[in-house]
Amino acid sequence: MLFAAEPMVSNPTNMDIDSRGRVWITEANNYRPALNPNNPYEKKGDRIIILEDTNGDSRADKSTVFYQGEDVNAALGIAVLGNKIYVSCNPNLFIFTDENGDDVPEKKEVILRGSGSNQHDHAMHAVTFGPDGKLYFNSGNETFIKGKNDEILNDDIGRPINNEGKPYREGLVYRCDEDGSNLEVLGWNFRNNYEVAVDAFGRMWQSDNDDDGNKGVRINYVMDYGNYGYKDEMTGAAWQERRTNWEDEIPHRHWHLNDPGVVPNLLQTGAGSPCGMVVYEGTLLPKKYQNQIIHADAGPNIVRAYPVESDGAGFKASISNIIDGAQRDNWFRPCDVTVAPDGSLFVADWYDPGVGGHAAGDIGRGRIYRVAPKTVIKTYKSPVFDLKTAENAVETLKNPNQAVRYLAFKALKSMERKAESVLVNLFDKSDNPGYRARAMWLLGFLPDVNDNTKKSFGKNMPTSAQWIETRTFVAPRFGWHVCTI
Repeated sequence: MLFAAEPMVSNPTNMDIDSRGRVWITEANNYRPALNPNNPYEKKGDRIIILEDTNGDSRADKSTVFYQGEDVNAALGIAVLGNKIYVSCNPNLFIFTDENGDDVPEKKEVILRGSGSNQHDHAMHAVTFGPDGKLYFNSGNETFIKGKNDEILNDDIGRPINNEGKPYREGLVYRCDEDGSNLEVLGWNFRNNYEVAVDAFGRMWQSDNDDDGNKGVRINYVMDYGNYGYKDEMTGAAWQERRTNWEDEIPHRHWHLNDPGVVPNLLQTGAGSPCGMVVYEGTLLPKKYQNQIIHADAGPNIVRAYPVESDGAGFKASISNIIDGAQRDNWFRPCDVTVAPDGSLFVADWYDPGVGGHAAGDIGRGRIYRVAPKTVIKTYKSPVFDLKTAENAVETLKNPNQAVRYLAFKALKSMERKAESVLVNLFDKSDNPGYRARAMWLLGFLPDVNDNTKKSFGKNMPTSAQWIETRTFVAPRFGWHVCTI
């Protein structure tokens, strides 16, 4: 169902939904002006807007400009976490702070910077809040992340963080604290990896675009500290250069998949312009989409799910289409997908005659769609949350919306030992593995967790591959040896 359209919104690039169910959009009317000289330039700069449905009819009827400026021209990412709004707009990762909730930021600060040029699609992408309380994000191969004063940062063993091959190369995946400190590189050697999605277990998923025209778009499970093969790991040679163990097909050759140490792709989807991704952890949509990756690919005009299942020590995935716009409107260019507090799925549509080549053929239009079962599609209302008690906060932790879970995470963490019993109860009694995992992550933060609790969890902790990140996180905090859990 159409939630909003022009003139309320135009050229959306990225989207998030806050705990009240309001839709936040970054726009790009000033996209690549030097390469699109016939498009009018807005001297005030691009906007960050908030779209709201005030009467619950599943159509936006109120639009608020949160911020407008040339410093957010063609921003590629937004995340609303409490009173802080993270905006990714190379060369800056901004935090806008709205202390009093009046939708006007009192403070704007830069917490990290990207190298390279402004307005490059292969640059800094959206921030995601992980179950470990960290921020996750990525950048394509035209930038790497530096400190807020443009200083080169080092990893935890003293190596410089860049994309020049010593050891990191090309596109990167990062993790950091909420203020941008303690930056880590978690994966590298991508081309234009776009918006990393993190699930309840701490597993990372993302898409990566091929060199256009080679039908090599891929979906990746990002294994910590993996090399993903866009360039030769040792020499930096491009995939077209002849080498030992040359792959038979270009889509496989493109990622050096026969090279030692290259992490296999989860799935290859052919030609496309892959964009935003989310893990759907709600229950409103049909079962086949629950706990699965959902992805917007603007090239083939499609929104897909990629049902994942275990496959030996790794994973395999298939394709299930949710929205196929090619048959109805080939200007449909889905650029992001986000989950609302009620469990419905929102899709941002850049809406343009084409994609790629740094072109914008249409800057006047844009669409936001809401996907939900027919029984509820014509009503939209966000649940009311009470975070004052541990019991209510742990129920809120189950919400499929990132902004809501963030508030629950913060509330439970601040309660310390008062939250222990309800988190233990969630872990022990829930039949939802994702809920159990989120409880375990939080228990890892609590001071002086009861020794009996630690022993019980050591015996009852699931051993399947999906729990690897969770087990590794809590092990040192509970005094466990990782190899024995």
